[in-house]
Parts: sequence; C-alpha cells; structure tokens
Amino acid sequence: MREIFGETRFLVVTGNYGSGKTEISLNLALKASDEGKTTLVDLDIVNPYFRSGEKADELKKAGIRVLMPTYAMTTVDIPALPAEIQSVFEVPSDRVIFDVGGDDTGAAALGRYYPSFMKHREDTLAALVVNCMRPLTMEDADILDLAERIRKRGRLEIDILINNTNLADETTPMMIENGEKTVLRCAEKMGVKRVITAGKTDILNRCRLQTPLLSIERYMVPEWMVFQE
Repeated sequence: MREIFGETRFLVVTGNYGSGKTEISLNLALKASDEGKTTLVDLDIVNPYFRSGEKADELKKAGIRVLMPTYAMTTVDIPALPAEIQSVFEVPSDRVIFDVGGDDTGAAALGRYYPSFMKHREDTLAALVVNCMRPLTMEDADILDLAERIRKRGRLEIDILINNTNLADETTPMMIENGEKTVLRCAEKMGVKRVITAGKTDILNRCRLQTPLLSIERYMVPEWMVFQE
C-alpha cells in the first residue's frame, strides 16, 4: 500500500461502471487497515446496488469506519450526503478512501467537497480506474473524454491511472498487457505521471508489465458477470 501510494492520507477512487473501482476501493481499504486507522467513504450516488457499502459489515469487522449516503441501498432514487462525511477532513485517520461514482454525475458528489480537498490537496491522490474490456473505455478517446468530464464536475485533477483491465475469469495476460499500453498512452496525453496495474496475483505473475502492481482479491461480482438464462 505505502510503497505505491506513499503516506498520502486521502485517496479518491473513481471509474466508470464495470471498471472495478469499488473492488479497488475495498482492497485499498482492507490493505490500509493493516497499517493504521482507515475510513472508507462510499460516495457513489450513481449505482444504488453494486457499491462498497454492501460490504460495510465486513469492513467494520476489519476495524474500518464506513460512511455512505443516507438511504443508500434502499428504494429512494437520490441518496442524500450526510453531514458526517465532512468529518473525515477533521477527524484523525491514517487513511481515508473515497469510492466515487464514475461518470460526471457521480463526480458532482465529489465536487461538493472541493474546498476541503483543496485544503488538503498535497495530501490527496485522485485515481481513475480503467478497464479496457468495458464498452465505454476501450478506446483512448473514450477514456480521455471520461477523465475530462470527471475532472470538470469533480474539480479534482487526476493524479493516477489504474489499469484494471479484466474480463473476470476469462482474463488473459495479453488483455492486461494491452490494457497497460492503452492506459499508458492516455496517461501521456493527460500529463499523468503515475500508472499502476491492478489484478489478481496469479494472473499478474504471468504478465510482462512496465508499471507497479497492485494485487487485489475479488469481493464483489458485478451484474454483467452474472449468468442469465
């Protein structure tokens, strides 16, 4: 964890639906909890079902403080952001991870905390998770467009791109390697200097990659992976 993200206190993780940004957020929170006091803020107001808050009980057992929008995972259409979320900028915590909705609508929730992030900007890293096997992020132009929309609405520059290219159990080393090439090209065009690649340890060990690696476990299964007759 620290070898990749250093001592940064706030980590903002965003990405389009199917990118794996919630999986990344869960893994980062659990890794960080081994190193100190950790808070996970579920700021995904776009997807009411596939969200880090679903694992709140498991996270709390690991000693992780979990905050999420009021009415999250209920039938209410628009969750409200509780005042308690603002407290993460004042209450001591070794690491705070924000799981943010991955389009410009989701980034609007991030923009609400812009003054607080700017106050702590040197202690904040914003990461965009990219899965090049998903329809809306297969091409450079689509990834760059998504990143720009998130930047404008969230008002936070992206510091890191995370290559999380995968097709669940059908993932091959070539997919990840090609994804890395795509993400590296986009990083260069965006002026982003840091790129890492995430994936399950067994397949990462079979890849030939240039970027630092983040080994993750799978805690959630998205709807598009579920077999339907």
